[in-house]
Amino acid sequence: MATLYDTLGVKKGAPADEIKKAYRKLAAKYHPDKNPGDAAAEEKFKEVQNAYDVLSDTEKRKQYDTFGSANGRRGADPADFNFGGNFNINDLGDLGDLFGGLFNRGGTRARRPAPERGADIEAIVNLSFEDSLRGLETKIPVEVTTACRECGGTGAEPGTSPVICPECHGRGVVSESQGLFALSQPCPRCRGNGTVIEKPCHKCKGSGRERRTRRYTVKIPAGVKDGTRIRLKGKGEIGDAGGPAGDLFVVTRVQPSRLFERRGANLVIDVPVAYSEAALGATVEVPTPYGDRVSLKVPPGTQDGRQLRIRGHGAPKLDGSGKGDLIARLRVTVPKKLTKKEREALEELQKVSREDPREALFN
Repeated sequence: MATLYDTLGVKKGAPADEIKKAYRKLAAKYHPDKNPGDAAAEEKFKEVQNAYDVLSDTEKRKQYDTFGSANGRRGADPADFNFGGNFNINDLGDLGDLFGGLFNRGGTRARRPAPERGADIEAIVNLSFEDSLRGLETKIPVEVTTACRECGGTGAEPGTSPVICPECHGRGVVSESQGLFALSQPCPRCRGNGTVIEKPCHKCKGSGRERRTRRYTVKIPAGVKDGTRIRLKGKGEIGDAGGPAGDLFVVTRVQPSRLFERRGANLVIDVPVAYSEAALGATVEVPTPYGDRVSLKVPPGTQDGRQLRIRGHGAPKLDGSGKGDLIARLRVTVPKKLTKKEREALEELQKVSREDPREALFN
C-alpha cells in the first residue's frame, strides 16, 4: 500500500523543506483550476493535499510514523467513521464539513463556485424598409467583456501565474478551533479560490478581464420586421467559473415606408381611384415594393376603403414559405376643382341618379 511519503514522492526521513517543495510542485500540477473537469486530477490533488496536511504537521507526522495514521489509530480513516448501519459522516452534507473538523482537521475543501452562464447582450441594427425585404449581411460593433489579452485571463502578470494560497494550502477554507469542534470558513486571503495572485496583471489589475469592441458579421434574413431579434449563440458576455458565454441578440430597427404599411407578411398600399373609375370599373397599375408594377382590376361600384388582394407580392416570410400578399386599399378621390364640362356632366348625372346615399339613415 502506498504511503503518504510515496504520494509526495519523497523518502520517509525527508526534511520539511523537501516535503514542502514536493507538495507545491504536485499541487500546482494537479490543481482543479488547471484541470477543469478532470476527476482523476482532482482526486490526485486531494491525496497530495492530505499527505501534506499530515507530513507538514510535526505532531501528525509523528503519529503517522508510529501508528500508520495521523489520529493515533491504526488504519482508521476518520472520513469513514461509522455510527452503525449505513450512516457515514460524509452523509451529513454541510454538517459533515462541520464535524469533519473534529475527525479530520484541515482536510475540508471549499465548494468552488459553480459555473455560471454569461449575460445576454443586445445590439441594434438600423435598416431601410427596402433592405428589410431584401435581407443583407452586415458587420456590427459590440462592446463585450473578454479574457484579458495580456494575461490570457489568469489575472497574473505575464511570465507569472497564480500560486497555491499559503494560508489555506489550496483548500479554499480555513479551520478555527472551537474546543471539541473545528469550524470551517472561506479563506479570507484567497476568498475560497485556493490560489492567490502575487503579481497582478498591469492591464486588467488582476481581474483577468477587459472590455473590448468586437465586430460580428450578422446575416439579416429577408422579411425582418421592426423589432425582430436575431440570436448569435455564445457571442454575449463570458461566463464565470468556466461557465458558457451568453448570447448576442441583434434587434432590427426598420425605417417606415412612404407607401407601404407592414401587416405581418402582408403589405398595405393606398391606391387612389377616380370617382368615375370606382363607379364604372377600371384597370389600374399598382407599384410593388420590389420596383415593378402590377395591374389591378377595380370592379364597378367600388366603395372607398375597399381592399383588393394581390397575392405573392408582400414581404418574405421568415420561415421560408414564400411571400405574403400586397393589399390595395382603394381611395376614391373627389376633384377639388371642376371644368365646365365636368360640372355639366355631374349635374346631368345627378338628375338621372336613382340612388339616395342617406336613405339608410332614416330607415
